[in-house]
Amino acid sequence: MFSIFRSPLKNSFAVLSISVVYLCLARILVGFKTEQLWLVLFFNTFYFLSLPTRRFILGFSVFIVYWIIFDFMKAFPNYHYLSVHIRDIYTTEKKLFGIREGGILLTPNEYWARHGTPFLDKLTGFLYLTWIPLPLLFALFLFYWKRSEYYRFALSFLTINLIGFVVYYFFPAAPPWYVTEYGFTFHAHTAGSTAGLERFDRLLHTDIFKSIYAQSSNVFAAMPSLHSAYPLVVLYFAIRNHLVSLSYFSALIMEGIWFSAIYNSHHYVLDVLAGIGCGITGIIVFAQIQKRIPFFLSLDQNTNSVQQSSNQKAL
Repeated sequence: MFSIFRSPLKNSFAVLSISVVYLCLARILVGFKTEQLWLVLFFNTFYFLSLPTRRFILGFSVFIVYWIIFDFMKAFPNYHYLSVHIRDIYTTEKKLFGIREGGILLTPNEYWARHGTPFLDKLTGFLYLTWIPLPLLFALFLFYWKRSEYYRFALSFLTINLIGFVVYYFFPAAPPWYVTEYGFTFHAHTAGSTAGLERFDRLLHTDIFKSIYAQSSNVFAAMPSLHSAYPLVVLYFAIRNHLVSLSYFSALIMEGIWFSAIYNSHHYVLDVLAGIGCGITGIIVFAQIQKRIPFFLSLDQNTNSVQQSSNQKAL
């Protein structure tokens, strides 16, 4: 099973072939981009450099698969298959979570658009930047600290994303900023927007969020908010592994990202709740799947054997 770790030359043709196929497919589907070439160079360098780097890049290939799927979604916009939900989400959000001010019922996004402050603009911007570094750094920690938990975390992360991607296609949904800019009329090929995060870029004289949202795979994929699911899976595995300080930290970041998504008009409260539900569902689904995978069964058996041996020595 692990011969791919030990025999890079034997598998070199397969690795190089996959790299070429990926670049060709990317060129056909979404057009050539320099980051695709850098991704291939990065993977091949780590694979052929040494045994430790090979183990690392193969272990982290789960996140590479996630990025490739997300990137390829540009070739298959979800609004080609089903109607985009715009007005119905807006009105439901207002009915369930509306805030009345001056005789007008506002969505939470509209309320915060009126009451934002430079401090909150900066704070929420910094918090929103953690949605990818947090799970990646946590994955890196688990990879070197407890490899078995890393695999569970990474595959739970992938499961959550796959569930979210499926929902994107069954329920295309516009984000709050779309209603602010375009109303309730559907416009295909709408470009991504920084929305409230533009204030962060302006205050710090940077184009961080502008460059991020210029690469948006699909504007009409606001529900579920996977931004809201990522810190949740980090929190779950931090608690599962009794990492108390990290649990408190990830809980604070999680709540901050949820608020930031609403404050900056990138998601409705409904989107955030759907993201939380997606995260919980993904964790439960993979927990059931792993029970049928021999690899994880063997990991659990080895772990139990080590614990029993330690207990016997202690006695």
